[in-house]
Amino acid sequence: MNIDTFRDYCLGKKGVTEGLPFGSDNLVLKVMGKMFSIVTLDEIPLRANLKCDPQRAIELREEFEDNILPGYHMNKQHWNTLVLDGRLDPKLVFELIDHSYELVVKGLNIKLKKELEDL
Repeated sequence: MNIDTFRDYCLGKKGVTEGLPFGSDNLVLKVMGKMFSIVTLDEIPLRANLKCDPQRAIELREEFEDNILPGYHMNKQHWNTLVLDGRLDPKLVFELIDHSYELVVKGLNIKLKKELEDL
């Protein structure tokens, strides 16, 4: 999967913004100001950090040990790094983006959830 496909899918979700707060090499995607993905732009293959339920994170790492790793520079219990070299099914990647987004939305406070609903 390339950066354009990944980025466009994320930006198509409600309330998502992008930025480069950690420098030009790391694209950060946020929903209502809360991070749900970081993509390293200077690595080949592309790598993306996504939030994940802790139990599911372990299962994914075991099943896809070469392409789903503990989150690089993140809380490894709650984040995975996906190596996007074409071996992961795009459907799975989109599902994991959705999962990360939904986990962050679930954790939003009432005010932010209401603002997201009203978008």
